[in-house]
Formats: sequence, C-alpha cells, structure tokens
Amino acid sequence: MHAVAATTSVPGPTVFPPGTRVAVLLPLPLAGAYDYVVPEETVLTAGDFVQVPLGPRQMVGVVWGRGQGDVAAEKLRAVAQRLDVAPLPPASRAFIDWVANYTLAAPGAVLRLALSVPDAIVPDGPRTGFVLAEMSPQKLTAARQRVRAVMADGAIRAAADIARFAEVSSGVVRGMADSGLLLEKPLFRTPPPHQPLVPKAVALSPAQATAAAELRARVQESAFSVSVLDGVTGSGKTEVYLEAVTAALQQGRQALVLVPEISLTAQWLDRFRARFGADPAEWHSELSQAKRRETWRAVAQGRAQVVVGARSALFLPYANLGVVIVDEEHDSSYKQEEGVIYNARDMAVALGHIAHLPIVLVSATPSLETVVNVEQGRYRLLHLPERHADAQMPAIAAVDMRKAPPARGRWLSPVVIDAITQTLAEKSQVMLFLNRRGYAPLTLCRTCGHRLQCPNCQAWLVEHRYTGRLECHHCGHSIPMPRACPSCHTEDSLAACGPGVERIAEEVAQLFPDARAAVMASDTIRGPADATAMVRAVTEHKVDILIGTQIVAKGHHFPLLTLVAVVDADLGLGGGDLRASERTYQLLSQVAGRAGRAERPGHVLLQTYMPEHPVMEALLADDRAGFLQRESEERRAGTWPPFGRLVALIVSGPNAQRAEGYARDLARTAPHEEGVRVLGPAPAPLALLRGRHRFRLLLRAQRAVNVQAVMRAWLKRSTCPNGVRLQVDVDPYSFF
Repeated sequence: MHAVAATTSVPGPTVFPPGTRVAVLLPLPLAGAYDYVVPEETVLTAGDFVQVPLGPRQMVGVVWGRGQGDVAAEKLRAVAQRLDVAPLPPASRAFIDWVANYTLAAPGAVLRLALSVPDAIVPDGPRTGFVLAEMSPQKLTAARQRVRAVMADGAIRAAADIARFAEVSSGVVRGMADSGLLLEKPLFRTPPPHQPLVPKAVALSPAQATAAAELRARVQESAFSVSVLDGVTGSGKTEVYLEAVTAALQQGRQALVLVPEISLTAQWLDRFRARFGADPAEWHSELSQAKRRETWRAVAQGRAQVVVGARSALFLPYANLGVVIVDEEHDSSYKQEEGVIYNARDMAVALGHIAHLPIVLVSATPSLETVVNVEQGRYRLLHLPERHADAQMPAIAAVDMRKAPPARGRWLSPVVIDAITQTLAEKSQVMLFLNRRGYAPLTLCRTCGHRLQCPNCQAWLVEHRYTGRLECHHCGHSIPMPRACPSCHTEDSLAACGPGVERIAEEVAQLFPDARAAVMASDTIRGPADATAMVRAVTEHKVDILIGTQIVAKGHHFPLLTLVAVVDADLGLGGGDLRASERTYQLLSQVAGRAGRAERPGHVLLQTYMPEHPVMEALLADDRAGFLQRESEERRAGTWPPFGRLVALIVSGPNAQRAEGYARDLARTAPHEEGVRVLGPAPAPLALLRGRHRFRLLLRAQRAVNVQAVMRAWLKRSTCPNGVRLQVDVDPYSFF
C-alpha cells in the first residue's frame, strides 16, 4: 500500500430514540447494514452492540448509524435488545469502513474480525462449577486421583478446567459428580486482578537515546505520524520502541505491538517483563477461547494497557489506543491471504491516520515500500547503524557450490563442515538454516519415475521422516509413507529427492555424533510453550547445532551463536515472483544477523550456485543501499509497486471449465482506460489448490489510478456463477 490518504473521519456519537430507524451491521459477508427500528423504552447510540432478528435466528450486530434503507417503516423488525457491553469505539467503526473500502471486502466481513470472540459480547449467564466433596473413598482410579489432587485446594472450577488441569476426559469429571465425589456450586466469572505495568529506566546508547526521544515526542503529540526505526540486527531496536510504549502508558493510554510470529516471542516477553514488571496482554490463535474472551473485554474496558499480538490484534476495540508498533514490518506474515485480504502493516498506518495515532515501523531490512515512503518524505527515518554493546556485525562469505560441492548423498559443503568443526571446538554454537520443512520436498520411484503428488493440489507431497508420513504443505493432506510405488507397485523403490531440515539433521548426526542438535521448524514448534522451551535450551547452551527454517531468523538473541550457515541460499530466487529478490535479501540478512550478537565475533557462510547474483553480491558487500537502488530502478521501469498499483483476481472452483469460463468473462469486460492494463487470465502458478482449479488475472495501474473505483465498476459487469469463487487481492504480496 502507498502512503495513506484516508478521508474517513471518526464519527461522533449519535443517539437514536425509540421509533428511530437504525442501520445495524452484522458480522456476515453481506453488502451492507440492515435497517431495524429502536423499540419502545430503549435509546441506542452508534456503536452499541445489539441483538437483532435475522430470519428465524437472533444475531449480534453493531448500530452503525441512522437507517438509510427503503423498507417501509411498518415492515421493519425491532431491535431485540441492547447488550450490556461498551460500544464499539468510533475509531474502530471508521477503521472497519476504511478497510472494507480499500480491500473491496464486505463491511460485515471486516466487522467479523473485530467480533472474533462472540462470548465476550454476550452477557454472562449462570454457570456452575465443582468442588471436592469432603468424603474420601478408599479406592480411586488413577484418573480420579489426578482430579482429587487438582481439587484439593478447595477452589470452585468449571468442568472443562478440571478435565484440562487433571488431564482427564470430561466423562471422568461427570462420573465423579454423579457419584457425589464432586459437588456442584455456582461459579462466577471475575476478571483477573489488574497488575499495572510500571516502566523501568534502561541505559541506552547515544543513538538509541536520540531515536527514543523522537518516538516519545511523537507519542506525546497524539497525532498521526509514521516513524521508521531502521537498525541493524542486534542494535537494540526493541528497547528503543519500548520507550514509545512507556510514553503511551505515562499518558494513560494503551499500546499495541504487532509481531509476525506470536509463538516465537519468548525472549521478547522476558524482556518486556523485566522492563515493566508484568506481562502484556497477548492476542493470537493459540490462546484458549476463555483467554481470548477476557483479553477482548480487557482491551475494550481499557484494563489491558499493552497488547502484543498477531495481525488480527489490529481489530480489537481499543478504549484509548496511544501508539502502534509494527515489529519486523517487512515480514510476509503480516499479509492475510484468505477471507478479508489485507496487509496488517498497511492497515496499521491507516488506523493511525483515522485515529490520530503515531505508528512505528521497525525492521533491520525495511520493505521497499517503506523505503520509498521515507525517501518521499511521508515517513520519518530513525537509524541505528551499530550493534548494541560494541558487538560487531558478522562477516559474510559465499561458498561456491560449483567449486566446493558436498560429498555424494550429502548437502553440506566441506567448507561448511570444517567451519562447524572449528566452531564446536571453540565451544560456540552453530545455526544451519534451510527454509524447507520436512525431510525431502519430493519423493519419486526409482523404477518408473512416478512422483508422489497431492490429490487436492498441484504440489508434491513432502516427506516427514519424524512422523513417517507424506504431507501437503498447502492443504494438509497426509498419508503414511507407502512401502511400494503407487504406480508400478515396486517395493522399496521410493527415493527422497532434495533436502529438508530433517535431512540436514540426519546428516549432522552422522558427521557430528557428539554434538547436541535440535530442529526448529513449525513442525516441531507447535506453540508458545514449545518456542519458549527451545529458545531457553539454546540460550542455556543445551544445544550445539540448531537447524531451522525461517522461524529461527526472527528476533532471537543467542549469545554463544557464532556461525550461521545457509544450506541453500538460492532457494526463493526463482519463480518469477515480483518480490523474490527482496524477500531473499531480507530473509538472509535476518538469518545472518543471528551470528555474533555478543562479545564473540560471528561469521556467515552462504552455500550458493549463483554467487554472482545481485542478491548475493549485495549481501557479501554489505551493500543494502545499492541493492535497494537496483530493485527500485527495476520496479520503477515496469511501473511495479511501489511505483504502480496491482490488484490480483483469483477465480477458483471444483469445475475447471466453469472457473475458466468466468475468468474469460472477466477478461472480456475488463476496463480499457488510460493507465490501466489487465493481464490474463492464465492458470495460477498453483493451478490446483484444495481441490479447486485456479485462474489468475492481474490489473496493473499507474499509481494515481483509483483502483478500487475501477474494480467496482468492472465487477458489476459480470456475475460470478454458482460454485465459482472470486478472490480480490488489492496490493498482492504473493503470486502463488
């Protein structure tokens, strides 16, 4: 997205007395709000949460404003009730409207992002829990003994909590209640006690102090601004932007910190706790429904002072938001690819414009969009050029695999093996990076050449030797590893082709049997607890060689890690992706930044077959400016983002002919106006995904073109047939 020029204003309070026609927006992908009438003895205000009839059911919606529909007044149905919860703030409503307008999504679909926890809105009903009966029978099963141990403190607990804490089934709890071992008692929900955050002063370097003072000033202004905190890896960016959080807290306002991988913030949370004396509120998909409910209410009531969360945390109903931090702003995880398609970094900037907030974008490798906005004066630049505490940037060298190839059947160059040997001898740690999960990306038959492919996607099945299964990383289809080829039925003929992290781990175990190795990938890190345990193990030097995918590149600080070796540095440079070079440069820079972050110097080895590639040359020469200049010139010449606009249209359906037919209809009715060109349709690079055939069109426009208006007019000229789905992605990030 380009610099925000949002015209949406924050709506003021509007009161609607009995008999007034009001528009109620429902969290459904509908064209707009529905009109209802305010019942007698009820007064509603814009933003109120209400329960309304929709057909035979009752729905929760939000009063969006005065009704504008043409339904006769006598035919309007009445609002059933106003819910006893704080209204959705004006800034949230304006933000929802803006996001819907920008992304071409239905406003109700965007509202659903803000109402992701329906239980938080519905008033508490009577609940019951259980306590342990005084009687103590002589014999209990092992499961019942665990329940008794959990309940020995006399607390009243819900059945689900008892089952979870005791690690038993709900049937065990119910059976103990039926036999009188547990007694039913009223259970009242009370929010956890408020633990205020108390900021502590920290020592900052001169460069950090200058940047921190600038951020504090922006927060104190309480006005829209965008600051880019651009610092090399290990420069202490987190401590600087936490000064902005402190400034918001001192004003009695809330702060939001967006992070790309919420399950990998163990060290960040430790640092926050040391700085503020308590934990922030967390928001991500790994939380229980009860925790999400409490967090949603705490945010709406202003009790949650600081929220750290994934991209969806943007849509929480903040009572008094004072600053938004987007950490690792370049990261592709901020792009939501399904449902309402949006980039959280760009939407954060829009929210700041609407709600008059300072926004801080943080990265060691800012996106080209952000760099251009800085160059054009839209964003302020704050630069941290040196690592904290006199640590030095690692030396980066290429390992030309054409001159130093690995031994047959292996994937590590002798140069890398020698470097690992020396590093281990120095009692330092090693990181081996390969951005490919599993054991091998392809399995084929040596006899007939058959390749094992997902039946639902145009993708090969990936072998996961730890689980003994073949998996599709797109749709989740999984089968046991077959003993015989499914095509020619020859037994023991299937061969793994190419390496994944599991295969590198196998090679490491053979080469360094005494080294303690661990794999860090989304297959082995299932949530925050796993991430915390792994990070702690590496930090405490219980791991000598860490083998991982891209999740090891994000913000970790391992003082004893001095060698980083990238197994396939060329991975990701092909495929014709607009951002392939930029993303590869960012990822490898971030990975390299894990080395030498303390007093021990670090070095990085890039195994590559293309050391002359511009990305490799820029990394080796530490020439980010030159790389960005070349990338900028190429994009500008082709009117590609950020110097032009793109909108991707994906037409999909279970019937290939019907989907392709609609795609061709769209092409026939495509806009023909100055500054706009439509490419396609053509089969998408991933032409079959989750059983749906996919065709792609791409609208490319000059920067000044209002692509939303162009798209609305275009889409009105054709009707999507039944069974066919159209996805519109404004500012596409990936092109699969």
